[in-house]
Amino acid sequence: MNDICCIGHITKDKIVTPNRTVYMSGGTSFYFAYAINQLPKKISFSLVTSMNVTEAEPVERMKAKGIDVTLFPSRNTVFFENIYSENQNDRKQRVLAKADPFTIKELEHVDAHIFHLGSLLNDDFAPEVVKYLSGKGRVSIDVQGYLREVRDEKVYPIDWKDKLQVLKYTYYIKVNEIEMTTITGLTDTHEAAMLLHKWGVEEVCITLGSEGSIIYTDGKFYDIPAYEPHETVDATGCGDTYSAGYLYCRTQGLDPVASGKFAAAMCTLKLEHNGPFDRTIEDINALIK
Repeated sequence: MNDICCIGHITKDKIVTPNRTVYMSGGTSFYFAYAINQLPKKISFSLVTSMNVTEAEPVERMKAKGIDVTLFPSRNTVFFENIYSENQNDRKQRVLAKADPFTIKELEHVDAHIFHLGSLLNDDFAPEVVKYLSGKGRVSIDVQGYLREVRDEKVYPIDWKDKLQVLKYTYYIKVNEIEMTTITGLTDTHEAAMLLHKWGVEEVCITLGSEGSIIYTDGKFYDIPAYEPHETVDATGCGDTYSAGYLYCRTQGLDPVASGKFAAAMCTLKLEHNGPFDRTIEDINALIK
C-alpha cells in the first residue's frame, strides 16, 4: 500500500501572462506528482489520473521520470486557459474541454494511507466517492475545483453545495483566503478554520499568499512564514506544490510547523519558474534556514 495517492485529471493548459504565452500540461495531479517525485524517496507515492488516451504523452513522460501512474480512459482531456495579470494571485480561466468524473468502480483497487483529491471542477468527485475513499484511508482535499462551475466554457465561482457531505469525510484540507470565505462565509482565518474543523476536518491549511499560511489542528493554530522569491514567474501549481510538501512531511511524522515551512519553501521555489517544481531537498532546506 502506498503512503500517498493523488487522484486527479491531468490537463492541457494554456498560460497567458503579461510577458508570454506558454502551453503545457497541468492540473493538481500533475504539479503534485512532479513535486513529490523531486523529493527523497522516504515515502511511497502513486498517481491516478484520467484523460483521453490519444493525448496520454504527459503520462508517458511522468512514467519515464519514475512516477507510478495509473491512467483511466476519458472521452476528453481537461483543457484550461489561465490568464494572469501583473498580480499573479489574479487569474481568469476558461475550460475548453472536460474529462469524465472519477467513479468508485475505477478506484476499487486503489489503496493508500492518504488520498489527495485534486479536484479541478465541481463534479470531478461525487460525495459518495469521497465517502468510499475515507473508508480506506485519510482524505486530503484541495477545494479549488469544487468552487468552479463551467458554463459556455467560462469558469464561474460557486459555493460548494455538497461541502457538508464531503467535509465530514475529509482529514486534511487546503484553502486560500478567497476559497475560505466562499466556503465558510467568514473573513477571519481563525474563525473559518474552526468552522471547517467543526464540519469534520481534522487538519486545516489556509494559505495567505505572501503573508504565509495558517495551520489549525488539535485545537491549536500555527503561523507559517512565506519566503521571498528571487523572481515571480508563474504561480500555476503553487498550491499543489504546497500540498505535496506538507503531506510528504506529515506522512513522515513531522510536526505542523516543520511541515508548513517545508511546504512554503517549496511553493516559493516553484514560483520562480514555469512548469512543475524541479528543485532539490537541499534548495528547500537552504531557503528555510
